[in-house]
Amino acid sequence: MDNSTDPAPEAQPLKGGEGEAEVEAPPKKGQGCLSRTGFSSLSRWRTAAFFLSLFLCLTIVFAFSFIIPCPVRPVSLRTWEKTVPSFAQYDFLDILDTNKDKVKDILFAFKNSMGNLNTTCANQSLPSPCVFLTAVTGTNGDPLWERPLAAELDWAQCGLEEQQMPVCLVSHSNLLTALYFQNGTVRWQVPRSPELSFKPPVLSVPDLDDDGVSDLALVSPAQDETKVVLLSGKTGKQLGSEAVLDQSLVLGYLLHRTKASAHYLLFRKESGVYGRALKTIATTAKTKLTEDPEWKKKTNASTGNVPVYISSSVQYLVKATKGRSLENLLLVTTEGMEMIDGQSLETVWKVDTSTVLSEPSFGHYNKDGVYDVVIERDSGNNTKKITILDGLSGAVLWEVKMASQSRSSPRPTSVNTLDHRSVFIFWGKFPSDTNSTDSLSERFLYMLHPSYSKVLLEKSGTDDHIIAFKAALFEKGRHACYVMLTGLGPAGDTGVEGQVTLSKHRLKEDMKNSTVLRLPDDTGSDSDQDIKEGFDRLRFDKDT
Repeated sequence: MDNSTDPAPEAQPLKGGEGEAEVEAPPKKGQGCLSRTGFSSLSRWRTAAFFLSLFLCLTIVFAFSFIIPCPVRPVSLRTWEKTVPSFAQYDFLDILDTNKDKVKDILFAFKNSMGNLNTTCANQSLPSPCVFLTAVTGTNGDPLWERPLAAELDWAQCGLEEQQMPVCLVSHSNLLTALYFQNGTVRWQVPRSPELSFKPPVLSVPDLDDDGVSDLALVSPAQDETKVVLLSGKTGKQLGSEAVLDQSLVLGYLLHRTKASAHYLLFRKESGVYGRALKTIATTAKTKLTEDPEWKKKTNASTGNVPVYISSSVQYLVKATKGRSLENLLLVTTEGMEMIDGQSLETVWKVDTSTVLSEPSFGHYNKDGVYDVVIERDSGNNTKKITILDGLSGAVLWEVKMASQSRSSPRPTSVNTLDHRSVFIFWGKFPSDTNSTDSLSERFLYMLHPSYSKVLLEKSGTDDHIIAFKAALFEKGRHACYVMLTGLGPAGDTGVEGQVTLSKHRLKEDMKNSTVLRLPDDTGSDSDQDIKEGFDRLRFDKDT
């Protein structure tokens, strides 16, 4: 038997990590202590760095938790009202965030010798009484700023975006004054020609003088001639000469942009609606303006006007949002309503309606993303109909009949909700079967949401004269409100002191305190409490 063995594995160490591990060579003389000392020093540095980082983190957490205060969220009162003595009533009311606290504030005007902040007319060397343009906080109505101006106030318009510097343009006395609505300081003030009587709205046009700020177009209608004046948005200086828009009285106007990004001033007169290219008005503009090729073919060579809609019965001309780049046009005539395409000017839909009592408003009844149309129309026998028409087809989506007021009421409005629809708000008096002696002078506010289309929420209104009324989202994603400016005493400037009252009402609060009114065709099983809770769950969205 062969018992021989190979002595090589015993004589040679294993290779490649097989078998026993290779024995580590002993450190050379003088290296062992140094190596251990370096490792120990590195460990101490790592430990120190760890504790230093931990200390810094704890310091930052402590600072943000206890030392650095968190932003104070403004607390909004559900309802408030402020009464101001005034020698006149002005229908100016606007809702804007003036103090940048992310809650909308309110601007209005009154006439007196002293303002809410003890500012007097004499402070600005003005005769007394004078006009005070003032801003109050939307949270509780406290005054933010006020600006005395020479009487008398003709009109005011805010929200003119100029290089992200919002202003209010005020026509008063013989002056035009541009104010920053964030603090009421004057941006510019220029004299107004006594031969021109400018009417709102003021149109914001592209930067014509190439100074980096959008400019303004003002229209002065007259029986024999209507003129347009262009002003620099930065300085108020007139740009070029006055331009004649038409040789007749213009009844209404707006600025329209076509698909080719060409700007046209559309105006309504007795014979219909016409358009004039801004390029032909601003002949001295440094900025390049264009005409739409499609509209240029339709331009009348002798007048320079584009015939948009020929009819002698046009009562209202309103822009209806179609998309980001193009808007359709809604026309109201004595015979009906017609939506026309903003580019081709062809009819999109047409409906026959009785006499429309006020300018149409808009809201979302369905979820197609297109604004639906809300109208008030006379239905005879001291009654009226509130009708919501589909923005795409003109079909009737919802309608209710109620008593007409013996005095005028604000036109319908709406506030958008996060479910891509709207809460519709309108005024009137719903017929009562239990009390036939109800006075037509009684006025109620009604709220409708498409989720509960067979019911209305009814809230008692005010007996005072409503000068102005607006509804808006006051705080993003939180609460929507409506604001009223009411007046007691003379409606005009008679020199007799009366008073105006500004009030804010949160919609959710009014919903809780409203009466559930069921329409005749209601077959739902929801209780009044279920309906109110459904309204309370609504979340409001910004205007789109």
